[in-house]
Amino acid sequence: MPTARDIMHVGGTCVQESETLEDAARRMSELDVGALPICGPDDRLHGIITDRDIVVKCLAKGKDPKTMTAGHLAQGKPVTIDTEADASQVLRAMEEHRIRRLPVVDKHRLVGMISEADLARHLTEEQVGHFVEVICASS
Repeated sequence: MPTARDIMHVGGTCVQESETLEDAARRMSELDVGALPICGPDDRLHGIITDRDIVVKCLAKGKDPKTMTAGHLAQGKPVTIDTEADASQVLRAMEEHRIRRLPVVDKHRLVGMISEADLARHLTEEQVGHFVEVICASS
């Protein structure tokens, strides 16, 4: 059975807590991604910001993305998975927390991300179908 390390997209460009949402949006555009990990000055993962977060939690509320920082959206402790977790643990974590992106850590450092597309490339149709069914049911 594949591990999180086998499934993940290696790397992960962080947006720093102190960077603005405008900076985060620009980086998402440059990288052609819909989410970025939020890291603190210690380079540890403090959260994840999505393009939807920027729209719903900033723009729709009349806030300024040029002044609001990524740190404002880093809420709670991020859900992560260890590199050696197997595919069933990955799916269970994503389903349980109803998340579409899962940071992969090794010794508390971000080493990659798992997205729905990564699941589709590495797991069976049945596993992916069940995941999509669970996630969509919560929407």
